[in-house]
Amino acid sequence: MLNQLSISNYAIVNELDLNISKGMTAITGETGAGKSIMLDALGLAIGGRAGSDCIRPGAKRAEIIACFDLELCPAAKGWLEAHDLDSGNECILRRVITKSGRSSGYINGSPSTLADLKAIGELLIDIHGQHEHQSLLKKNTHRFFLDSFAHTTELANKVANIAIAYDRTQFDLDELLTCKQDQHERVQLLSYQLQELEDLALEENEIEVLEKEHRQLSNVTATLEACHQINTICTESDAGNVLQQVALCINKLTQLSVDHPAISQSIDMLSSAHIQVEEAMGEINHFIDYLHTDPQHLHIIEERLSAIYDLARKHRIQPNQLIEKRHSLADEIERIQCHDEVANTLRNKLSELANAFYEQAELLSQKRQKAALKLQKSITSRMALLGMDKALFSVSLTRKINALPSTTGLEDIEFLVTTNPGQPLRPLVKVASGGELSRISLAIQVATAQTSYTPTLVFDEVDVGIGAGTAEVIGSMLREIGQQSQVLCVTHQPQVASQGHQHLCVNKKTSQSQSNTEVFSLTGDFRIQEVARMLGGVDITSSSLAHAKELLGT
Repeated sequence: MLNQLSISNYAIVNELDLNISKGMTAITGETGAGKSIMLDALGLAIGGRAGSDCIRPGAKRAEIIACFDLELCPAAKGWLEAHDLDSGNECILRRVITKSGRSSGYINGSPSTLADLKAIGELLIDIHGQHEHQSLLKKNTHRFFLDSFAHTTELANKVANIAIAYDRTQFDLDELLTCKQDQHERVQLLSYQLQELEDLALEENEIEVLEKEHRQLSNVTATLEACHQINTICTESDAGNVLQQVALCINKLTQLSVDHPAISQSIDMLSSAHIQVEEAMGEINHFIDYLHTDPQHLHIIEERLSAIYDLARKHRIQPNQLIEKRHSLADEIERIQCHDEVANTLRNKLSELANAFYEQAELLSQKRQKAALKLQKSITSRMALLGMDKALFSVSLTRKINALPSTTGLEDIEFLVTTNPGQPLRPLVKVASGGELSRISLAIQVATAQTSYTPTLVFDEVDVGIGAGTAEVIGSMLREIGQQSQVLCVTHQPQVASQGHQHLCVNKKTSQSQSNTEVFSLTGDFRIQEVARMLGGVDITSSSLAHAKELLGT
């Protein structure tokens, strides 16, 4: 429900902070004091249209903040969670309009589009007035009202989910069948490409091994030359190779008549070095023999690498992705060749979903039809109490011609009404009188109050042009709704205002330079005096005070 409404620099409002209680809140005041301005500002907070002319003269911008408690509104809480805007059990809507005409909206502190403000706003509050009905004129709302009244919301959701699954399966089947005519050529192409890859028979890590060998063999001449030079230096040089020089050193040290550890260790290390050099030369000679074993090997490697690179370029992938490509082509061919099996599976699934849909949808239709008779009778009787004793309300359930599963069930649901005897029933959207539409809305809200899905309902002067007796009925109805939902009601009727659980009085203060709207919460004698003013005009008499006390039950 709406906990707080803050308005800054909007129309003739300078600064206004309202704490709203649960139950029914009556809003009264002199004509032109700014009662409807509060509701207009609330409409902006939930995404209504705004222009720079709504900004208070002399101010740079107008700002409206509406704070809602979501404890009893799981639909709004779910919407916020789905859009990553969740903030516990609280929702804060903020709207800013600048002098340049630009407007910005925020949901729980995050910048949001007006479409999002409207979406969450429709889940939080419903405004009914002479010319503004957010949801009553929408067929979807009619269906929600009926399902809520019939306690079939869960069943309706089940039917909708089956229809969604049916549509998805049908789409998959249609897409599969559409592609069938191109599949033969596709299989031929894929088979040719797969055969090329299989003929290549590329193995894991083969490219790395080939490239390494290629680098070695490409430098074979320089490698052999270096190896021969090392061999000459170490073993073959007539000027004294390494082995000869090391042997000479060992011999000289051995002939020394010195008994010292350093000499002994030097002889040992030189002897080890002599052995290491001999072994190193053996390995080099073995490597030289390896390089000379297959002089055509480099050519074979180059041809193999060229074939690999060419096929990779053909498929526009990296060479090391060729094995993965071979597997993916084989998988795709297998999927296409299983086309008939997949199609039959989808057809069987469609049949199962259709049977499930019609079974649940028929049950939903039966419950809707029974509830529709009760609902239209309840609303018609309440319309009569509201001064529309000649009016007739009907809930139309029209069977759809298209027998395919639909998220809304087997029928279209629409509220119809006639306000004059002899006139045919017409859709609510074609009811010309705003006052009649407001009272019809009130009758609907009362009839469905026990299952209402909108936590806050706003009624703007729904009692215009009615007598005191009807006003008393309206007040009782609004109070009845207030037992289940929060109700805000702008009224000029004392019989309506006296029924409120909370009473707010709007007053306009005017000076030579400007006007400003203020709002006061009335209790005790102040509330008695306001109701008396509404009963008797400017001059409050003892009679009007007595009547006011009687209405308030004090």
